[in-house]
Amino acid sequence: MTSLLRFQGRIGQRNLLLTTAAVPLTGWMVHAAALHKQLAATRKDPLTGLLRRDAYAVRACRLLARHGDETTVVMVDADRFKEINDRLGHAAGDTVLASIAARLTAWAGPRAAVGRLGGDEFAVVLELPAERREQRLAQLMRMLHAPVTLDDGRTVDVAASVGVASPDVVGVRNLSALQRAADAALYDGKHSGHAVVAIAAHVTAPSVNGRRAGRSGTSLWGRAA
Repeated sequence: MTSLLRFQGRIGQRNLLLTTAAVPLTGWMVHAAALHKQLAATRKDPLTGLLRRDAYAVRACRLLARHGDETTVVMVDADRFKEINDRLGHAAGDTVLASIAARLTAWAGPRAAVGRLGGDEFAVVLELPAERREQRLAQLMRMLHAPVTLDDGRTVDVAASVGVASPDVVGVRNLSALQRAADAALYDGKHSGHAVVAIAAHVTAPSVNGRRAGRSGTSLWGRAA
């Protein structure tokens, strides 16, 4: 009987030790999950849900390394965004930005890198072969120019300027250089309603007021924008 009680006592102590050890382990798992959630939150823009600049760049570089010349870099600026903010208020402006983000995400698909670079500036990097580029970019322009419905039921006419750069056209695979070329092409076609595809000269376009100044680029319909 005494031996049985000693055995039960040892079992009870062992269970207590295991339970005691499990408490810190459980706490650590909860803490790790919270840290993971916080890290994910820092990677994404809280308003649009898109990747922030650094997280976007990491994913974009991976796509460039994987798909090479079949990668396309798209820069997007919302047109007349300040006017929307001033006339309708910042809540309306936020709705417009969130709507643009949702449209870019839907257009690009889950494997793309879609980021908000700041303000009303967005970027997308995705696999998009040359033979599909014109059709897909025309689709994007239609999506970006569709009116946005505000929370109060009013609709807002929106538009965006788009510049595009691909390694097979401009001759470089560096993300920064491709973004510079796409940005310069965007400003060539600002407010034109057409996506402008960068040429090699856009890579070295001079800067004006901190932004790339465009050179004559080629629109999707083969004319200068």
